[in-house]
Amino acid sequence: MSTPVRVRFAPAPTGYLHVGSARSALFNWLYARHHGGTLVLRIEDTNAALATPEFYEAITKPLDWLGIDWDEGPIYQSERTDLYLAAVTSLLDSGHAYYCGCKQDEIDARNKATGFKGGYDGHCRDLNLADGPGVSVRFRTPDEGSIEISDLVRGNVVFNAVELEDFVIRRGNGSPVFLVANAVDDADLGITHVVRGEDLLNTTPKVALLWDALGYGPLPIYAHLPLLVGEDRKKLSKRKASVALADFEADGFLPEAMANYLALLGWGPKDDVEVRPMEEIIALFDLADVNKAPAFFDMKKLEHINGEYIRALSVNELIERLQPWLGENAPWPAERFDPETFAAVVPHVQERLRRLPDIWSQVDWLFTDDPPVETVEKEIKQISKAMDREEVPAVLDAVIDAFTSCDWTADALNDAVREVGDRLEAKSQVPVRIAVTGRRVGPPLFEPMALLPRETVLSRLRARRATYPS
Repeated sequence: MSTPVRVRFAPAPTGYLHVGSARSALFNWLYARHHGGTLVLRIEDTNAALATPEFYEAITKPLDWLGIDWDEGPIYQSERTDLYLAAVTSLLDSGHAYYCGCKQDEIDARNKATGFKGGYDGHCRDLNLADGPGVSVRFRTPDEGSIEISDLVRGNVVFNAVELEDFVIRRGNGSPVFLVANAVDDADLGITHVVRGEDLLNTTPKVALLWDALGYGPLPIYAHLPLLVGEDRKKLSKRKASVALADFEADGFLPEAMANYLALLGWGPKDDVEVRPMEEIIALFDLADVNKAPAFFDMKKLEHINGEYIRALSVNELIERLQPWLGENAPWPAERFDPETFAAVVPHVQERLRRLPDIWSQVDWLFTDDPPVETVEKEIKQISKAMDREEVPAVLDAVIDAFTSCDWTADALNDAVREVGDRLEAKSQVPVRIAVTGRRVGPPLFEPMALLPRETVLSRLRARRATYPS
């Protein structure tokens, strides 16, 4: 590629970074890194109410977490207003724009009376109005012809000029709109590729018209990424599900797993190997391979990939990643938590984790006085699926007797329970697991159980036995 690649991620500050925007940021970053190019971070904060440090951090902090770094910026549009207004003046001087004094209710009333369906009716086009309070500036769109956009994902997209209304480029309050800001910035910053969501495709012909009228030369190459949809196959919405990237961090997803999964939303490697190091994804990534069909955001697949990354961690790395879930929000008294016991049990539960907070249900019984009563009661109702209820008291009596005197090691406990099961011809591990852990299924039982004091285990077995008639 002869011209150095320069791409830009240009989010508007909204208070959070949507997963769709995070995917756009990632694809820009992947393309820049693949080609040894430059990623520019530009903040579209032309809305003054959103130009605050808190809103900026809501963009940059999630990007940092995801591992996306940028080479230039952040560049704030709120600091470049003079450039945009100079462009508006240039368009007025060249006859490509004109002043408009129409209010929206006036436009609506005229359209209702005439039946016009095209938006703005061009009322002020040739009135030669002067500038003044409340007067906006509109771009004069062509009356004929078409605008053709070359898109790496969608091919050549053609828009009929006659279907485009004369759009506002400067508001009545004197502020420029994002269309002119985007055109000016992309030209000024030398952007070669614009990679963004398909919901912005309809703005592209307007930017192209501005670009041509301002004499900027060839357009950047566009790539409009497929829409992200949820289980209902409708656009992901904050009203229906968690879509803020920060929510996924809080829910215990690893950033490298999240980045891997986002890379698969609309793109996939030709060898179909989906879980792989980011270095390999960078090497394989090509916008030409992006699918234009909507991309399904599948939480189950994300959890599967996250589980793969959790299993790939060393025990020490996993313990470090788990620290935020071992503090005040943990479901056990802080004074009961024992780091040595926890470190010893982590290797036995690592395979079962899909999110980091899953650690709670795997080890909480080690750090509480008793397993959660509500959990025990729920699980005990299902015990008949595994064995006859009448067998349970005998099994518990025999295990209590064996545990009173056997060696307190995982192997000895396992042998004792197995011997009880063989002798009574019953599934002996099920009632023991429920009594001690509060759950019918879980991690390997005996290694973690051997970490508890003998009397703690016996107390739980006796408490469960007392719920059955003698």
